[in-house]
Amino acid sequence: MGTSFGRGGATTFQQDLANADCILIQGSNMAECHPVGFQWVMEAKARGAKVIHVDPRFTRTSALADIHVPLRAGSDIAFLGGIINHVLSEEKYFREYMLAYTNAATIVGEEFADTEDLDGVFSGLDREHRSYDHETWQYDGAEMQAASGQRDQEWNARTRRGASVREAGRGEAHGSGGAEIGGEPRTDETLQHPRCVFQILKRHYARYTPEAVEQICGVPQEKFRQVCALLSGNSGRDRTSAFAYAVGWTQHTVGVQYIRTAAILQALLGNIGRPGGGILALRGHASIQGSTDIPTLFNLLPGYIPMPHAHTNEDLDTFVEAEGTRKGYWGNLRSYLVSLLKAYWGPAARPDNDFCFDYLPRLTGSHSTYETVMAQLEGTCTGYFLLGENPAVGSANAKMQRLGMAALDWLVVRDFSLIESATWWKDGPEIESGELRTEDIGTEVFFLPAATHTEKDGSFTNTQRMLQWHHQAIEPRGDARSDLWFTYHLGRKIREKLLAATMAESTSDEQRERDRPVLELTWDYPTKGELDEPEAEAVLAEINGWNAKAEPLSSYEQLEPDGSTACGCWIYCGVYKDGVNQAARRKPTSEQNWVANEWGWAWPANRRILYNRASADPDGKPWSERKALVWWDADKGTWTGHDVADFKATKPPDFTPEEGATGPDALTGTDAFIMQADGKAWLYVPAGLTDGPLPTHYEPQESPFSNLLYAQEHNPVRHLLPHKNNRLQPSGNAPGSEVFPYPLTTYRLTEHHTAGGMSRWQPYLSELQPELFCEVSPELAAERGLDHLGWATIVTARTAIEARVLVTERMSPLRVQGRTIQQVGVPYHWGPNGLSAGDAVNELTSMVLDPNTHIQEVKALTCDIRPGRRPRGPARLELVREYQQRAGITDETGTEV
Repeated sequence: MGTSFGRGGATTFQQDLANADCILIQGSNMAECHPVGFQWVMEAKARGAKVIHVDPRFTRTSALADIHVPLRAGSDIAFLGGIINHVLSEEKYFREYMLAYTNAATIVGEEFADTEDLDGVFSGLDREHRSYDHETWQYDGAEMQAASGQRDQEWNARTRRGASVREAGRGEAHGSGGAEIGGEPRTDETLQHPRCVFQILKRHYARYTPEAVEQICGVPQEKFRQVCALLSGNSGRDRTSAFAYAVGWTQHTVGVQYIRTAAILQALLGNIGRPGGGILALRGHASIQGSTDIPTLFNLLPGYIPMPHAHTNEDLDTFVEAEGTRKGYWGNLRSYLVSLLKAYWGPAARPDNDFCFDYLPRLTGSHSTYETVMAQLEGTCTGYFLLGENPAVGSANAKMQRLGMAALDWLVVRDFSLIESATWWKDGPEIESGELRTEDIGTEVFFLPAATHTEKDGSFTNTQRMLQWHHQAIEPRGDARSDLWFTYHLGRKIREKLLAATMAESTSDEQRERDRPVLELTWDYPTKGELDEPEAEAVLAEINGWNAKAEPLSSYEQLEPDGSTACGCWIYCGVYKDGVNQAARRKPTSEQNWVANEWGWAWPANRRILYNRASADPDGKPWSERKALVWWDADKGTWTGHDVADFKATKPPDFTPEEGATGPDALTGTDAFIMQADGKAWLYVPAGLTDGPLPTHYEPQESPFSNLLYAQEHNPVRHLLPHKNNRLQPSGNAPGSEVFPYPLTTYRLTEHHTAGGMSRWQPYLSELQPELFCEVSPELAAERGLDHLGWATIVTARTAIEARVLVTERMSPLRVQGRTIQQVGVPYHWGPNGLSAGDAVNELTSMVLDPNTHIQEVKALTCDIRPGRRPRGPARLELVREYQQRAGITDETGTEV
């Protein structure tokens, strides 16, 4: 969504689902995984909305939907692409909205070649290096950026040391904003030019017919056409449809493109920025959104500012020139970054030292969690902190995670209980198999008990970008401490040791310079109580920011590029407005309007629906009274309405910028997508993604079918991490694919949480879901001799696990490419520790990643399933080797472009 609309966050909020006329839930079992938010889906249904659930399994969400559409795991782009084809060919798009607010009329350069021309790949593919050169994807008349992840390759061209300034598109890699656009691209408002985005879309999706959808997805044509009719019939001036998705979409080798397909649909139908519309990204738990805003991601600074790369002689001006945009709010990048540097280093950050820009860490390449595992195995990563993560059972190819940790010098685990990532060295599967011996493992493991959310103050940033404050109820027990306590006091002790070293005569000037960035950090937070717990509100105040008079800021519009403001995260600026913790507000719904802006605080600027300028027509009038949200009040000279306008409040609809204007001042009065360099929603992405400007159906890394649409089987630039313990399986028509005939998908349960670290130690939850199980259809049970409530062994090229058998009609057989296909569903919450123990499903999965976000593909793989319990000890290894030999698996299997 970052490349499509300008920000990576959900475009709407859960309560607004009640205003939808149609809701499509895909890639999510919302009723069971987000049950509190699902009440608003039920509210919409009570008001007459139609609910569609697209999912391989029939779940509680399906049971409450008007239509359940079972489809083959990993085929979602074909399904959504078919709906796009229907909308375009049947002229069901909202033309006025599309012309005003999307890039449909923009003309693409004549060098661009589509998948329709090149049988499944785009122009610019470098097969040797498994990457795309984006140059031919650009607009006609514009010079644009490199794709995300390729920023470093065009440094000379992007800075003063080259011919022009180009940045790598932030896109999904950076979570916010599309690429810079140099010049003014050509457009055709008639939409007739053969190279305009609209016509390219029509050609690209022409082959995604109802017949193709049926053959690829297993969805009957009649049911597919019913979905098309409901979505298109509930979109337009007076009606809106909403999409909701979760990790069922993201955890694929084309996960970003799944979401892109929904973004195209919603922009064509005119559903972005409007009540009852939008795309709701359902995050996995309370503060997943917060962990990307103030990031735990390796390539980001707070507020989705890109992390600098390790270039020589890169100064602040060069970085801003390369990373900022001429038009839109990213044109103010210098203000956001300088204010962040002032929050980090305070008085030490001065104009004469580039505000300590050189103190920031530098990227030397991709350092995703899975590449970190490879670095551990290679010996280049020797220490590891695990805070709220349990990779020993929770990450793809869990065996590789444990082997990586076994190669470390030290490992720190902070958690509520002794999770598998803290005990693998004595009781992990590799100890049982003999692959590892405890006495040979050199890793020093430190387990530090963590405080729960009831034992500390702080905020959650939930799935709809809303910060809600929670107050400490009780003191932590024993040695348990909060994350804030741990981080603050660890930093304090490190600084004390460095300061002592600095005072020593034996310390060299080089060492003193090396330590200066840590010693000059602002680290003077007040503490409270016997435990010296840092004041969480003081951290929130710093994140909000203040001016030179130490007065709290109220908006990121106040941030300055000269060092007179400090702000720890520019998109959170305003959360401590007037010195009041806005996240702690709890005004009842009955005392405010339906948007409820005074419950908590949402970034940015407390807007609840992003891009809401698009809820009004180009003249500033609501598209309809029924769907009014914000509108232009000519008498008062301001935007007004139910929500905070996602637009400069005093900018009239007919505003035209002066020649040479930059930043927000360069946006016209109809540029609704203010984070984009052209102010438009992008149906076609000319730069910003590594794997193509348009979503294209590719088969998962492991699939029982070949690609029906193109000769290109898989995403050609998917991220592979070859290793002897990360073997891949043959797919499609390749010899050996029949050894692993069944698609497998993973999912979660209401009773357990992610990798189980918070739930498998709870007796009530363990009683409700006591054992790992697999869901299979009656037909598959008969085919493979599986007994209900008996045991089954599930095998992939990585390992074999065991699970109880649940024979259920919820897993319905599908007819795909002329044959019946059975699917296996397995929840992923288990591991060997806790009250409810079992094999970890992530043992089965491989480390193959989406190239934009480095997210693993665990929602669609293939397996074999057989009756009985798995072998123990070395016998399990022998079973897997036997399968590998039968399938003819080598180091090269599955690695082809």
